[in-house]
Amino acid sequence: MGIVAVLNAIWTVISTISKIISNTLWYKNIFKYVGVVATRKFKPAKQYHKYAIIVAARNERTVIGNLIDSIKRQNYPEDMLDIFVVADNCTDDTAAIAREMGAICYERFDNEHRTKGYALQYLVECIRRDYGIESYEGYILFDADNLLAPNYLEEMNNAFDAGEKIVTSYRNTKNFGDNWISASYGVHWLRTVRNEHRPRSLFHLATRIQGTGFLFANELIKDGWNWVSLTEDRAFCADAVARGYKISYNHDAIFYDEQPVSFKIAMRQRIRWAKGHLQAFVEIGPKLLWHIFFTGGVASIHEKGKVSFWKRLFNNIRLRFMSLDILMVVYPRQLFIFFKRIFYLIMKITFFCLAVPNIPKPIVIITTVLWWTGEAYLKGMLVALYVYIIEQKRIQKIPFFKTLWFAATFPIFDLIGKFSLVIALFMKVEWKPIPHDSNVKITDLTNNAENKKEKQKIS
Repeated sequence: MGIVAVLNAIWTVISTISKIISNTLWYKNIFKYVGVVATRKFKPAKQYHKYAIIVAARNERTVIGNLIDSIKRQNYPEDMLDIFVVADNCTDDTAAIAREMGAICYERFDNEHRTKGYALQYLVECIRRDYGIESYEGYILFDADNLLAPNYLEEMNNAFDAGEKIVTSYRNTKNFGDNWISASYGVHWLRTVRNEHRPRSLFHLATRIQGTGFLFANELIKDGWNWVSLTEDRAFCADAVARGYKISYNHDAIFYDEQPVSFKIAMRQRIRWAKGHLQAFVEIGPKLLWHIFFTGGVASIHEKGKVSFWKRLFNNIRLRFMSLDILMVVYPRQLFIFFKRIFYLIMKITFFCLAVPNIPKPIVIITTVLWWTGEAYLKGMLVALYVYIIEQKRIQKIPFFKTLWFAATFPIFDLIGKFSLVIALFMKVEWKPIPHDSNVKITDLTNNAENKKEKQKIS
């Protein structure tokens, strides 16, 4: 009975902490419901703004040309757009292909500082030196394997013209149907769209950016690109919110992303993400926590002209809430949940063994694990089916039985994410590139007639 008392005492502490966190995050249920039916819309822009598209590429000869081709097909004035590529530690002809396609390409060789963040830092400094940061009103970041829908820049310009300083976009998957791994990635991104991007944008809050496909005003990098961790996107996002910026989302700006199909590559990427998320929490978490209580006046620094008392008050409250919200994003909640569930599993097995000593322990363990995982697995499947149903008009057409298979395997992807956090907690992680082999072009994903029609809008 001593063991039972100790376990109960520990469980009481864990449950209390969990309840406090759950009560803090109650508003996310509102986000999920709102995300089903609504998102923010932007009016057509009154003017075209000048942008620089920036791309960090390492040995991306297979895909870099297709990205640039999709940019060239945009129904947006070509003189209002420049493409910058940093060929980072490349051993192939990525740089030559980028230049041949019309991009401005810089080559970087530094085996000591190898993250994408360092490559972007170098590229931004090259742009500052040769062109000036303020030569472009906004910067749009992509990965080399991305492809842009023909109206992507037009839609992002609508949001930027409306006064948004940071805008992310709809991340579709160009190889959705390859296998269960690529499909799981696709569901993962679209789940974020529905549960986070759409409602946060509607409420004029800050959503999170996720690696690629986002626009930001030049003022964000007036002092350079300063986010060089394993997950530079999460650090950029948290730092921006701590500086008083909201982050919006445009549901009509669609780009396509290539997802891994190898379990080994997926596992490596998830562990890197997990390590980067832990680093971002340590680096930016305290700053976000501080801004929940002390805004330091940054709530209204991005407002133009004289700001009324009530607007300052609203902005102040909004900033505090955004800081709390993004803190809950960077806080490794899944790590806490994982250890909580493991402890709960140990408790259940212990209680069953003590209550029914005649049942063989392997049967008790197997039965308890199946009961413990069954509910979570079913929820994961339902989430995947929800995404397939609600996003069916936009994602790749997949046979019905294949869809069921992908939905049935999606919970494994989530489980990998949880294990990755535990591994990353104790493992030294180095940045390694993700290979991209898909030669899919934007014309393979969109209707050719539609491309032609969209292109003719701008002469």
